[in-house]
Amino acid sequence: MKNQIFVLSFVLVLFTFVSGCKEKSASEIPPPQVQVVEVIQQDIPVMEEFVGQTYGLFDIAIQARVDGFLEGIFFEEGRRVKKGQLLYTIDPEPFEAKVAASMGQLAEANTRLVKAESDLIRIRPLADLNAVSQSDLDASVAQRDAAIGAVDAAKANLESTKIELGYTKVFSPINGIIGKTEVYPGDYVGKGITNVVLNEVSRIDTILVNFHLPEEKYLEIARFISESDPDALRNNKTTRGLTLVLSDGSVYPEEGKIRFVNRQVNATTGTILLQASFPNTNMILRPGQFAKVQGIIDNIKGGLLIPQRCVQEMQGNYNVFVVNENDEVEFRQIEVGTTFETKYMIVSSGLAPGERVVYEGLQKVKGGAKVNPVLADISNSQSENQD
Repeated sequence: MKNQIFVLSFVLVLFTFVSGCKEKSASEIPPPQVQVVEVIQQDIPVMEEFVGQTYGLFDIAIQARVDGFLEGIFFEEGRRVKKGQLLYTIDPEPFEAKVAASMGQLAEANTRLVKAESDLIRIRPLADLNAVSQSDLDASVAQRDAAIGAVDAAKANLESTKIELGYTKVFSPINGIIGKTEVYPGDYVGKGITNVVLNEVSRIDTILVNFHLPEEKYLEIARFISESDPDALRNNKTTRGLTLVLSDGSVYPEEGKIRFVNRQVNATTGTILLQASFPNTNMILRPGQFAKVQGIIDNIKGGLLIPQRCVQEMQGNYNVFVVNENDEVEFRQIEVGTTFETKYMIVSSGLAPGERVVYEGLQKVKGGAKVNPVLADISNSQSENQD
C-alpha cells in the first residue's frame, strides 16, 4: 500500500514538473521574424501599352502596268535592291509591233501634211489673183490644218506606244528590301489580271508602328500632353519617347516617337489611329510584326508604391499585412492602380507613406499576431523573384 502511494505521488510530481516546463517554454517562444518594406512615396510616371503593327517607312507594291507574259526575273528574293534596278521583264514583242505601227502612221501623217502645205502654197497666189475662189483657198487651209492635227495625233500615239513598251521592263521605285515574288516566267500578268501585284519593296531603315487608342484614352493622354507640351497637339506630333516591346517580350533598344495622330476618330470602332516611328539601325524589325507600344500617359504626384509580392488578390479584392508601431500584424484591404517598373504596384488608397508592409513570410503571419519585423533589401532582383 505504501508503495502504491509513493508511486502515485511521484507521478503527480513529475506531471506538475513537465507542465510547468511546457508553460515556461511557451511563454519564452520569440515572435516570428518577417521581412517588411516601407511604403514608398514619390512622383510616378504612369506607363501604358497598346498593341500595334509594324510597317516600312515606304511599302510599295510592284505592279504590272501592261498585259503580257512574264519573261524574266532579275533580283534575289529578300535582298536589297536599288532605285532604278531592273526587276522583271514582260514579253515586249506585241508592244514593239505597236510602236512600229505608230511610226508608220506618223510617217503617213507627215506625208499628208507635206502635200497639204504644197497645195496651199500653190493656191494662195492664185486666190490673190482671183484665179480660184475663196472657198478653194479656205478648203486648202483647212486641209493643211487637219494634216497638222493628224501629225500631232500620230506623234502622241507613238509616244503612248513607246511608254507601253517601256512598261515591259519593271524597275524598283526605291532603295529597299524586296520580298518573295508572286509570279514566275511564263505567268500572264497585267492590269485586270490576278497577278497584277508582282512583289513589294520596303524601306526599313525606319519602321512605322500603327496602333489605335480608345477615344476616352486619347482624351486622357491628350490632356496630359497639352499640359506638359502645349505645342505638341498643335503640331500633331510630340517628342516624347516611346518604348517598343516585341512579341517575344524583349524590349527594343531604340526609342521611338509619335509621327502623327489621325485627323478623326473612327465612328464605327470609337478609336483613333496613331503612328510611331522607330529607328531600325540593325534591321531587326520587319513590316508585319505585332508589337506593343509603351508610353507615359500620366504623372502621379506623390504616389505610393509597394512591391507586387506584398499584395494578395482574392476575388478582385487586394489585401496586405501591415506591421504597426507595436509590431503587431494588421490585415488591410487596399485599392491599387497599374504596375510600375514591372515589380511595383501603385497604391490608390489604404496605406500611408512609411508604413511597414510584410514582404516575405506571409505564411507566418495573421491578423493580431506579434512579429519581429526586419527591413528587407529589395534592391536585389533575384530575391524579388523568390518566394
